[in-house]
Amino acid sequence: MASKNIVKAADVRAKTDKELETRLGDLHKEQFNLRFQKATGQLANTARVDHIRKEIAKINTVVGQRQRAATKGK
Repeated sequence: MASKNIVKAADVRAKTDKELETRLGDLHKEQFNLRFQKATGQLANTARVDHIRKEIAKINTVVGQRQRAATKGK
């Protein structure tokens, strides 16, 4: 069953570069906290780790596409 919090690529593309940068920072902090919880045996929602990892990948993909498009336009 899919989570209600799944971020779609279209939603990521609709955000500005600054919003993506901020969200990416927040996700990295949350990913660190989840890894710490897992290491100490306190992690309750293990699926959240995969969700965070996939959202980071989506954002990095969109950022890379934008950078390549900007470079191609020069």
